[in-house]
Amino acid sequence: FQVKSENKKTIWNTEEVPEGSEFDDTWDPREKPEYEISYKQHVGTEDVFFGMTGKDPSTACCEDIVIKIKLPETKYSDITLDIQDKVLDLRTPKKKLLLHLPYPVNSKEGRARFLSEEEILEVTLRVSRKLDFLNFS
Repeated sequence: FQVKSENKKTIWNTEEVPEGSEFDDTWDPREKPEYEISYKQHVGTEDVFFGMTGKDPSTACCEDIVIKIKLPETKYSDITLDIQDKVLDLRTPKKKLLLHLPYPVNSKEGRARFLSEEEILEVTLRVSRKLDFLNFS
């Protein structure tokens, strides 16, 4: 068994390191905030009344992931958010959340808004699956 490497001095390939492991800091004393993951799908009358597109209520037919993170006593300016294809990294002065996402997402098309009255950060991410162009066309 022989592993081919781009550089002879490296001890592992980049494919062997899971995405987001560079953010994983087990020694960080900040607590993990409460969060909730839900799914959103776009339906029209052809889905609701006629069932023409074949969509069902499962997560396989959802286009977006919505993550609601409770951040009490936090200001909008204190939030640092980094989203990659499979990882959400959120940091505030008191809280830290490293979340491995259930589906790959398009990190360029995400939206985030801070609901200051409820102290909740709502992040909406577009799911990026390989065969979505067939399923949702």
